[in-house]
Amino acid sequence: MTTTGRRALLRAGALAGAVAGTTALAGCTASGGGGGGTRKPSAAELEAERVARAEAALRLRSVTASRDLLERYDAALAAHPALARRLTPLRRSVAAHATALGEGGTTAPSATASGSPAAATAPSGSPATPAAPSARARVPADPRAALTELAAAERATSDQYTKALVTAPSEYARLLASVAAAGAAHAYLLTEGAPA
Repeated sequence: MTTTGRRALLRAGALAGAVAGTTALAGCTASGGGGGGTRKPSAAELEAERVARAEAALRLRSVTASRDLLERYDAALAAHPALARRLTPLRRSVAAHATALGEGGTTAPSATASGSPAAATAPSGSPATPAAPSARARVPADPRAALTELAAAERATSDQYTKALVTAPSEYARLLASVAAAGAAHAYLLTEGAPA
């Protein structure tokens, strides 16, 4: 487990502890009838839920972008097996990025009385071996054009991560910056690196 995973786990545990502590205090100090009705979440609980939802949504978008890029690599490898030596290490790196970006989880606990999930669940990680390329990942017949398109996809994904830095929590922002830099390096290697 990486530092990101441990810290996210600790953050989630602290949030759960804070919510449980607040609930216990509210139970001890609440006035009125002793009915077991639902209570309204505090402003702090609502803000913690909002932050957790925003981070979960950012993680989900980041993992989705990495998985889309992974699909492009799979499609390029399927269309141009001769590029395997060049693309396989980069594909492995993208798969590792997808796993790392999803490690903190893509769901957020709900502080509302309803207890409904705060965000859609997406499994973290990604396949270590190429999956069947999706129908939407079209690959040019020319290997050089395929590399150029893959490099453009790497740049677009890298730009997406860079834009997300502004709203990301500090540790996740560092991870996004690292993955964005790796994407820029991949784009260079795909277009300017060794010949196809």
